[in-house]
Amino acid sequence: MKPQLPRIIQGGMGVGVSSPKLAQAVAKMGQLGVVSGTAVAVTLARRLQHRNVSRSIMKALAAFPFQDMVERVLDRYYRAPKSARLKYIAVPMPRIDMDASLVELTVVANYVEVYQAKQGHKGIIGINLLEKLQIPTVASLYGAMLAGVDVVLMGAGIPIRIPWLLDELQHHHDVSFPIHVTGDLEQREFVQFSPKEITKELSPKPLKRPQFLAIVSSGTLATRLHRSDYGSPDGFVVETAIAGGHNAPPRGNPPLNEQNEPQYGPKDEIDFAMFRQLGLPFWLAGGYGTPDALHAAIELGAQGIQVGTAFAFCEESGMKPSVRKKVIHHVLQGDMVVRTDGRASPTGFPFKIVELQKTNGIPSQAKKRRRVCDLGYLREPYRKDDGTVGYRCASEPIDDYIKKGGTLEETNDRLCLCNGLVSSIGLPQKRADKRTEKQVITAGDDLVYIARYMPKNAQKYSARDVISYILNRRVGVLT
Repeated sequence: MKPQLPRIIQGGMGVGVSSPKLAQAVAKMGQLGVVSGTAVAVTLARRLQHRNVSRSIMKALAAFPFQDMVERVLDRYYRAPKSARLKYIAVPMPRIDMDASLVELTVVANYVEVYQAKQGHKGIIGINLLEKLQIPTVASLYGAMLAGVDVVLMGAGIPIRIPWLLDELQHHHDVSFPIHVTGDLEQREFVQFSPKEITKELSPKPLKRPQFLAIVSSGTLATRLHRSDYGSPDGFVVETAIAGGHNAPPRGNPPLNEQNEPQYGPKDEIDFAMFRQLGLPFWLAGGYGTPDALHAAIELGAQGIQVGTAFAFCEESGMKPSVRKKVIHHVLQGDMVVRTDGRASPTGFPFKIVELQKTNGIPSQAKKRRRVCDLGYLREPYRKDDGTVGYRCASEPIDDYIKKGGTLEETNDRLCLCNGLVSSIGLPQKRADKRTEKQVITAGDDLVYIARYMPKNAQKYSARDVISYILNRRVGVLT
């Protein structure tokens, strides 16, 4: 019998914004704390190059069950002290035939995130991954499962094989995970992953099999996933168009509004009856961070809600404190804007951006950035003329992208989300031209309402404040 999950799921935001500290704080209050599994190989490698590596990271590394892997990670990236003027050591970019050192770093990094989040309580911890970032998926899941992750959440695509993958990794089976290659009529490339090469054991004990929640925006997709031959999700997070980060594109390709934002209409309305008929628990996300919205969600048949933006700007968030304070200041001033940008993300998905001055969320500022693609998580594999696989990103240098078969039109107004999001948690790369990568901040439309979580006369708030506000006496019976 699978345990019933809580009313509130904390969102898995950005790169490192959903930090272990945040997930831990949420779980201590009896809700589902979630760490982000996006690009954690990069963030761990960079944290290891700082003067003061946190004790919690070193404790997690010491607990990792295969210390030879940890030693190789430390040999490559542990440099103390690091001068603030120096560039970070480069991490290999994800490829289908992924560098062995990156596989190990990815496994270790996901373990470290989950392990830290699970300390000091008996609550529930999940990890959030993006389906669009297919190549690191298997190594990420295995590392999280080694740390005993309780729930896996995944959206930004069609995560149809994840139930099967969790079943296989639970028993340390070798897996071949198919990767979509642009230009192929069928998926013919696979990431090969062998847990036995990591464990070096003949018969390791089975791992705990986490529950899987698919993040979807339609009942049609939920039904397809539920009926899949690869197994069904254990539940769904149902996102509306006002949720932060990547959004599903509007159906029917409607024209942009006056602010050049994608317009969502009746075709995008969610049929909650379809979710009730599936008989699986579901949570509603996107503007549901209030007591009344929680009550309304439960009236619709939901188990509860997922809340992202409110947690993204609380004190336990992984966002760089100075950036968080600036955003809160502008929210209180009443001049904060969140823009749904249909062009910013090289994935082709609409992406919500906070228009904060001196960040790349301001289009005029973003155009000043020299195009560099050195993290590569949003690159798309494509079939080259000689039959081999190449990698390209619409945010990389324009000439490079066109040489790889891309079009000039596809490069228009693209942002480097990889570097921008890593910068938002205070780990920006230093460039040879003495420039430092600027932040890209993402949030949902309800960012402008986060003052409701702040104690009287305060300009900051905690994860506890968010949960206490939502679970007030009007819905106390539901807690």
